[in-house]
Amino acid sequence: MQKLRYSSRRFLVGLIGACLVTVGVYTYHVSAITPLPTPEPKPGSYGLEATKKQPPPTRGATITVPGDGASFSNSPVTVSGICPDDLLVQLYNNGVMVGSVMCEGGSFKLEVSLFAGVNELSAIVYDFLDQAGPTSNTIKVTYTDTQFAAFGAAVTLTSAYGRRSTAAGNDLDWPLQLSGGTGPYAFSIDWGDGVKPELKSQSLAGLVTIAHPYKKAGIYHVNVTATDVNGVSAFLQMVAVSNGKLDEGTGSNDASGQGTAATKVMWIPAAVAVAFLPLSYWLGRRSQVVSLRNKMLKDRDSFGKK
Repeated sequence: MQKLRYSSRRFLVGLIGACLVTVGVYTYHVSAITPLPTPEPKPGSYGLEATKKQPPPTRGATITVPGDGASFSNSPVTVSGICPDDLLVQLYNNGVMVGSVMCEGGSFKLEVSLFAGVNELSAIVYDFLDQAGPTSNTIKVTYTDTQFAAFGAAVTLTSAYGRRSTAAGNDLDWPLQLSGGTGPYAFSIDWGDGVKPELKSQSLAGLVTIAHPYKKAGIYHVNVTATDVNGVSAFLQMVAVSNGKLDEGTGSNDASGQGTAATKVMWIPAAVAVAFLPLSYWLGRRSQVVSLRNKMLKDRDSFGKK
């Protein structure tokens, strides 16, 4: 009986240890984009906030195309170069943000609109904490188009944001600044998620807000074209971030390389272990009953000898 009691206890301890070992929690790297959205607070609940700190980027981008001193008669033009992987590259023309793209494979490439006359192109990289890195080299190019001289004004489309984010399923609002040209204006917006480009109109120049709900998490390239009544156009490329849990099919949208750790639990071993819990409980109770019975018999025998 004594051996049965110790054996059952050893079996119970071993079974619990096996549960702890087999119910493993494994983490794997998920290319996510920005931190997951914060849930709405509930009455009587408490919230915690943490801040992730890291040094800003130490290496900037370098513009390689076009070459310094180039001249153009058409716009937009292609600007490309090298950059640190997984950072946002924002391109500036005469100090105005004219487009953004994620650095992929150590390089970037995007279409940007030019201003009439001299254009000074430069780029700044940003990490996912919106910390800026060094400014790139400056490239000076000249743009001449008789179309603008004929109609009297060029169309300019800019934004204060090269990247914006929201939770998947929510509308992503994006304010744009439209100037020049003659209204009304027609907008074509490709949100980069495979949905048919959105068309909208604007009667006057000024602040224009566009919005779009992304159904899946990921990083998307947004292309916006604005055309005035005379056919003069402006182009703007930006980066949209949809936060949330990434599906396997949306991983290709993510060019960030930075992400959060997702958790995966092995439930099958846990289910097997739980199935054995009633047996281990019965053996434990049986061991206690046997031990108590032996103790009672021993006490009885001792009492009878007296």
